Amino acid sequence: MVAVKKGGKTASLTEDQAAALRTLVAAPKFELIPLANVAEKVVELPPASLVSVTASPSHGIEATLEVCEMLVAHGHRPVPHLSAHMIFNRGHLLDVLDRCADGGLMRTFVVGGDSKDKGEFHDGLALLRAIDEAGHPFNEIGVASYPEGHVDIPNGRLLEVLVEKQRYASYMTTQMCFNPGVIIRWIGAMRAAGVTLPVHLGTPGVAELTKLMTISARIGIADSARYLKKNRKMVGSLLTPGKFGPDALLAGMAQAFTDPTANVEALHLFTFNQVGATVQWQERMLAELAQ
Repeated sequence: MVAVKKGGKTASLTEDQAAALRTLVAAPKFELIPLANVAEKVVELPPASLVSVTASPSHGIEATLEVCEMLVAHGHRPVPHLSAHMIFNRGHLLDVLDRCADGGLMRTFVVGGDSKDKGEFHDGLALLRAIDEAGHPFNEIGVASYPEGHVDIPNGRLLEVLVEKQRYASYMTTQMCFNPGVIIRWIGAMRAAGVTLPVHLGTPGVAELTKLMTISARIGIADSARYLKKNRKMVGSLLTPGKFGPDALLAGMAQAFTDPTANVEALHLFTFNQVGATVQWQERMLAELAQ
């Protein structure tokens, strides 16, 4: 058995669970937001990191691509978010795809987006289809998934769309959720429904709790912020004083990491641009799992 910290206590993992978790923690995907401080955060990343870059409605898709080009220059492997509501028409899409090809961007993550629908593509599925029809430079395409559902989309429709997205996607990243049991049950339900995409487990890195909730609302995950507020007693087991840390969430997910049918392939760390603190957590977690 291997002991890891869990909300200030110690959780025991089997050797297989610890090995699987260590593999995930060693090579996560770090998510960045194209805010004013992003350049100074890029230099805090470990070498050759896989880095997901969100699409900000206030800055446009071009800001996402600029950050990705910066990441390439620093030796990282960027994953630009392409938001359907931020791409106006097929001509704009072709320009974006050409820029991705010219910049050596070989991966992308396709979302509907939180900005107001301004153009031809009304959801992520429509954009995926258009990307496929246009031809594209991507070796890997990710899509979003929702263990706790979506505020505007019924669960039945979410499943129907996710099944259709499998034709174009390489993996699905889970939207933020703080309850490991919910995620495990959701993965089981997706597998039973025929969704076979590998899971990239979306989890916050280390962040101040107040900042986590503030940024959650700002970037369109207000439902998770409300969940956090309503479940402070449960979430408290995931916190060091004033901060959120993913230790307990990951320990609670350990059984899924060794389940081949769950197929949890990677961690997607929502850093909220708190890169340094998240990397320090990664290093500590790896040291604990190595003991």
